[in-house]
Amino acid sequence: MVKHADPLGAAVGVLLDRLVGEPPISPHPVALLGRVLGAAERVLYRDRRAAGVAHAASGLALGAGAGTVVGATTIATYVAVAGRGLRDAAGAVERALVEGDVERARSLIPALVGRDPSAMDAKELCRAAVESVAENTVDAVVAPALWGALLGAPGAIGFRAVNTMDSMVGHRSPRYERYGWASARLDDVAGWLPARATAALVAAVRPAEARAVWRATRHDAPRHPSPNAGVAEAAFAAALGLRLGGENRYGERVEVRPSLGDGRPPERDDISRAVRLADDVGLALAGGLAALGTLQHWSRHHRSRQHRRSHPHDQGHPVRRR
Repeated sequence: MVKHADPLGAAVGVLLDRLVGEPPISPHPVALLGRVLGAAERVLYRDRRAAGVAHAASGLALGAGAGTVVGATTIATYVAVAGRGLRDAAGAVERALVEGDVERARSLIPALVGRDPSAMDAKELCRAAVESVAENTVDAVVAPALWGALLGAPGAIGFRAVNTMDSMVGHRSPRYERYGWASARLDDVAGWLPARATAALVAAVRPAEARAVWRATRHDAPRHPSPNAGVAEAAFAAALGLRLGGENRYGERVEVRPSLGDGRPPERDDISRAVRLADDVGLALAGGLAALGTLQHWSRHHRSRQHRRSHPHDQGHPVRRR
């Protein structure tokens, strides 16, 4: 059963991730979710869209069901959000580049992106890290928190299941061209509103660049193959004064992404600038959800008091007649 909206619980979950980091348990609940989804693929896989639809539906049901079992929106959001992990992974890449250890940076970048790092130079590693921070601000922070705020614990973990399925089977390859179609489309739908909320939050926390953010998300983002990643990357590029996009290699496949933003190419220090922007977005989101949750709580309390005044017989006490 889907619980009522719980923006305050989602806000606390975001703040818990920022303060505490990943849950100190092994295996991590999201990793365990991935294992179950992998087992489902082994059972359901056929090179047909219908099989992929069954996979996507079962994964969504699994995530929402797990959220129902967890019950508490705060705990579910805390588990589903990974802002602290994103910050740590990006920071590790930046430190390797500062030390001039490109090889170590290449070994670390797969924690952020699915690209082939073997031929990446320092500039490409910087761009990949900044683009990943932008995209994952949606997938790892804003989206699970928003779905938690809207639908409670089932929404937060349900989104995490959808996003995990997309990362596992939603990419283009001979194996997943048909089977992964439904998971990829479901992730696009689930991330559509959070991606645009992320762009709005970027503009809010960088008001001096708000016009540039609006222009980039309106004119540059539609050229990106992803309806959601392009919005986040364009917003970050404009807010940071950068230009993102270019050639990405995925094994034997090469994709040329359009330019996003009108600035310069990313450099090492821009990774930490992107992380600070992502942190500010997360804090603004938590603050907005907390304010909304407080208002919601006050409104319910006010309505309850009004009801008790208007219907004294509902309080279980007899009404005396004079």
